[in-house]
Amino acid sequence: MTVVLAIDAGTTSVRTIAFDDTGRIIGSAQREFTQHFPTPGRVEHDAAEIWDAVQATLGEVAGGLDEPPASIGVTNQRETVVAWSRRSSEPLHRAIVWQDRRTAARCAELEEAGHLPLVRERTGLVLDPYFSGSKLEWMLREGGVPVSGDLALGTIDSWIIWNLTGGTVHATDATNAGRTMLFDIGSLRWDPDLCAMFGVPEGSLPDVRASSGSFGATGSGAACGAGIPIAGVAGDQHAALFGQAAFSPGDAKNTYGTGSFVLMNVGPDVPPPADGLLTTVGWLLDTPQGPVATYALEGAIFVTGAAVQWLRDGLQIIDEAPQLEGLAAQCESTGGVYLVPAFAGLGSPHWDPYARGTIVGLTRGTGRPEIARAVVEAMAFQTRDVVEAMVAATGRPVRNLRVDGGACAMDSMLQLQADQLGVTVQRPKLQEATALGAAYLAGLATGVWPSLEAVAGHWELDFEAAPGGDRTSADNAYADWKRAVERSREWAAP
Repeated sequence: MTVVLAIDAGTTSVRTIAFDDTGRIIGSAQREFTQHFPTPGRVEHDAAEIWDAVQATLGEVAGGLDEPPASIGVTNQRETVVAWSRRSSEPLHRAIVWQDRRTAARCAELEEAGHLPLVRERTGLVLDPYFSGSKLEWMLREGGVPVSGDLALGTIDSWIIWNLTGGTVHATDATNAGRTMLFDIGSLRWDPDLCAMFGVPEGSLPDVRASSGSFGATGSGAACGAGIPIAGVAGDQHAALFGQAAFSPGDAKNTYGTGSFVLMNVGPDVPPPADGLLTTVGWLLDTPQGPVATYALEGAIFVTGAAVQWLRDGLQIIDEAPQLEGLAAQCESTGGVYLVPAFAGLGSPHWDPYARGTIVGLTRGTGRPEIARAVVEAMAFQTRDVVEAMVAATGRPVRNLRVDGGACAMDSMLQLQADQLGVTVQRPKLQEATALGAAYLAGLATGVWPSLEAVAGHWELDFEAAPGGDRTSADNAYADWKRAVERSREWAAP
């Protein structure tokens, strides 16, 4: 039996999962790490703590294997940035997390100065504090990180690769590079104009490599032992798209995690910018003819599972996340209540960093079940916002939506999602699509799987929700949702 390890460094925890060559999980370990909120709107991580979690989970899983793994894949929370010393391998500042909004004013300033068209054309992104470029600029200008030849800058994958290889490889892949606002997704190179605009020294950034290819090998300090090839790297949402075997244009997936991320495969050519959406590198594969990119449209929804955590920890409406579906089922409808979970602003297709969470339609009869149901419905409504924007941009209907992430365990939510979209929603038997995608990318590079067709053959259906015939009720509810969204817009604008 051949084994591939996947390190999944998420927003709140690190997991290492061992997959056999049929894509079956044969071992796993998980460690949470601390979330730091120094002031409102700021979110930070201790990069050293993340590495400790990698080592702990990697050692636990590798220690249970009968033989060394064939390769390692890495997938990670995107846009979160780390600055560290090449000499000491010590972080120079807390990692600034993708949810952090401290650079909202700076992004607005750059947009007012006319830089948005350049950013859209070369990166496929928008000027928003979600992305890495303004975070790196803040570290260098405001955070006291010194610019020198000793400085290394990167996303979480780069930090993990650096440490896995004992400080010998400073690299990333095209999917993570493409989320920085510093990378030209057409030429697949760091962009000197954008680096200059944000004051980020290009020499401090990692080498950009194919998502399935060579990232060096583990050093003697790695908990899994030395000499294991690191052969697959992708940002978490790209890895999930790959793990869902969405290999044809028009294939789409949604991951219901801390946020929700809808990606649609649009093929090998960079599409023109689409209103409200991001264009991103889906993955970059090494082939005998050279690197070949697959591109995707993406809708990034900032709050999904985070709203469930808010119900649990903030309002204490539920004790555990799995209780949400049962509580929501205690009422037949919300009674006209809509919750817009814009706790960190609104992402696609609105891109309003000043939006804030809103509950509308409250009456004296509103109780815990109605609020719980409104959180579930918001998951489906936000996804419809994005999918409708994708259909408008491409002129191509979504054939079906493959789903993963914690909230996809709720059959009732998936049925609601199918009714809202008017398309079939499919949940696979193995829902660890993010880690599985990283493993597939690593295994493709090391011969564990010979082709994309072999990978696709392992996808198996667990649950399918087909849309109801009458869309009137769904459309009416969606129209009211859009009214609620408008009330959340620009609430915190200066």
